[in-house]
Amino acid sequence: MVFSSSVFLLMFLPLFLLLYELSPKALKNYTLLLASLVFYAWGDPRFIFVLLGFTLINYLVVRTMCRQTKNSYKKSLLVVSIVLNLSLLLVFKYSNLFVESINSLLVALGMEAFYWQKIALPIGISFFVFQSITYSVDIYRKECSPAKNFCNYLLYIIAFPQLIAGPIVRYRTIAQEIEDRQASPEDKLQGFYRFSIGLAKKAIIANTMAMQANALFAGGSLEAFQNLSSTNAWIAIMAYNFQIYFDFSGYSDMAIGLGRMMGFHYPENFNLPYISRTVSEFWKRWHITLGSFMTNYLYFPLGGSRTKTKRRHYFNLWIVFLLCGLWHGTSWNYVVWGAYHGFFIIMDKIFLQRLSDKMGRILPILFTFFVISVGRSISACNNLSEAAYMIQALFACRDLSSFNFIDTFLPTLGIAVFFSFFFECKYLDKVKDFFFCRQKYSNKQHAMLFPLMLALLLLSISYVIAADFNPFIYFRF
Repeated sequence: MVFSSSVFLLMFLPLFLLLYELSPKALKNYTLLLASLVFYAWGDPRFIFVLLGFTLINYLVVRTMCRQTKNSYKKSLLVVSIVLNLSLLLVFKYSNLFVESINSLLVALGMEAFYWQKIALPIGISFFVFQSITYSVDIYRKECSPAKNFCNYLLYIIAFPQLIAGPIVRYRTIAQEIEDRQASPEDKLQGFYRFSIGLAKKAIIANTMAMQANALFAGGSLEAFQNLSSTNAWIAIMAYNFQIYFDFSGYSDMAIGLGRMMGFHYPENFNLPYISRTVSEFWKRWHITLGSFMTNYLYFPLGGSRTKTKRRHYFNLWIVFLLCGLWHGTSWNYVVWGAYHGFFIIMDKIFLQRLSDKMGRILPILFTFFVISVGRSISACNNLSEAAYMIQALFACRDLSSFNFIDTFLPTLGIAVFFSFFFECKYLDKVKDFFFCRQKYSNKQHAMLFPLMLALLLLSISYVIAADFNPFIYFRF
């Protein structure tokens, strides 16, 4: 079940909100917990037992760790917790990649590949594993107190607003709200507004971009990638660029809005990433909670920038982005994509940042967007062969007069470009702050906003119902 499905919008969410509002304060956590279990089990009930068992084991390990007096015992149990978390990720997410790579090698050597029953990927596994790791490490570092009981910890891991695709929330961020929260009428209205904006991003913009990208990304045929015109290749990449941004940022907005309606304050996850002047800045604006996780739980433990040599510093950055690429997907092109971004991050440190500072504002934004777009040609494809032909098509200047638009692509592209690039200009900055940064609205502002957002919500729902194409791209991650 995804937020942009008719089942969620017309059945699950209204029923949940009704039950949640009717529940006494002492039972609200249990209502949310039960709804989250139903939400997760909707797609494949088998995995709910994996999730529950894994969560219980990690809770008990961390609880035991807290009771230790010797630091060596605490550290050993922290290692056990991290290994358990990463083992779950390795088994379910990466075992297929490992076996397929071994089989490819065997075939290349003239040997017979061995049979392997592919392991299904539990939805949202990367997100709940990372949240479990943050909990274990933060408790070890004494940055927050452990959950008072298993239900509180389980709710932190599987609360349905942020279970499938984040944001990645640190336990200390919402620990107090899990134990005691109150959603005011202002919270509920602002959450509703944010949810409506996120759904519109997904249903109106991202789905249209997805239809255009899907129409041109060769339908999975390697031969079609070989014959792709350069014009269509760039159209496909632009469509994919805006599909993934409005898909994921829209989902984050919906998660933040749903949480706000219940009294949770989830962290922001996107901040107009396509106006970045360097690739380094892009990663501070794109999937902000993942960047924070990688910085706090990988980059800093590796030594960060506090190294004896610049070479070691660059190595730390490279490792972080290689693993970031591998986190995003289960094929080798994601590793290459991570290395590609790592390369430009290092080039920023060496000279691109200084060069960008001398070039004004527009040229660095265009160059960074170009670099990100070329990188998308690696991550958007299913394998390295497709990615190679895609990059070749981008720069071959082949069949420039050959192009293919779906009817709604160009107007929707205009909307996507406007909200991606021009929402930061000084004339619209107050508009952006009004919708996303306002702490409280006046009654007059609510009287204007509520019907506007209700209309946007109904329009988005009509798009969902009418469309037979409603992908969620981060299911792949």
